[in-house]
Amino acid sequence: MNEMPNFEQAKTMTDSKISANKVQVYYGDTHAIKDVDIEIQPRSVTAFIGPSGCGKSTFLRTITRMNDTIDICRVEGSIKIDGEDIYDPKVDPVQLRAKVGMVFQKPNPFPKSIYDNIAYGPRIHGLARNKSELDEIVASSLQKAGLWEEVKNRLDEPGTGMSGGQQQRLCIARAIAVSPEVILMDEPCSALDPIATAKVEELIDELRENFTIVIVTHSMQQAARVSQRTAFFHLGILVEEGLTEDIFTNPKDKRTQDYITGRFG
Repeated sequence: MNEMPNFEQAKTMTDSKISANKVQVYYGDTHAIKDVDIEIQPRSVTAFIGPSGCGKSTFLRTITRMNDTIDICRVEGSIKIDGEDIYDPKVDPVQLRAKVGMVFQKPNPFPKSIYDNIAYGPRIHGLARNKSELDEIVASSLQKAGLWEEVKNRLDEPGTGMSGGQQQRLCIARAIAVSPEVILMDEPCSALDPIATAKVEELIDELRENFTIVIVTHSMQQAARVSQRTAFFHLGILVEEGLTEDIFTNPKDKRTQDYITGRFG
């Protein structure tokens, strides 16, 4: 059997960062995701939209193998990042999660200082040889998350003492700190007020210069504001995927049209 393609070879084989083919997800007897095919472009924002329970978050979690922790969950088909199948037995899920960062719906800072929230990942992955390198990673991650000026003089204070919007940007900084290539965001603004939401959206727009971002959102307005491509899920099926502008102004499928015009969902 041939060796898995290495990172550089794989890059030349495909223009997509993430490529999913015939993906099925089962929870026991429930068929939650059905036959999903999608190509996700590098250094761009792709939004997953659809009504509650449509499978968008379930599919997002397959990209970081979070469903591995659920006994009754079974994933079939193939998901490749840079041409490498992430479900191949040779792939270490811990290393995968260093490459694919995740930001959740509710900000979930660790019960540690602001500094240690960011330093935790680089420490366990051995990314810093000494304290000054770690300091640099912490400062750089907070700067990229637009948080440095607000927290630089209180890095030893608990992350849980910040406002909700700051906590979410801290969680984004924490994801960035291990130098991932992909950042997955599962409704990152649903617990935030409009001002904090605007800051996170601005941040997403800046981050796409260096990262491939996939965001699950209930807000069609948010998808329209932050994404270049949009995928519409319904009842576990990927109904339609395309340029965000086309999905919102000229959808090909009647179900997409009905959803974006508010007929259901």
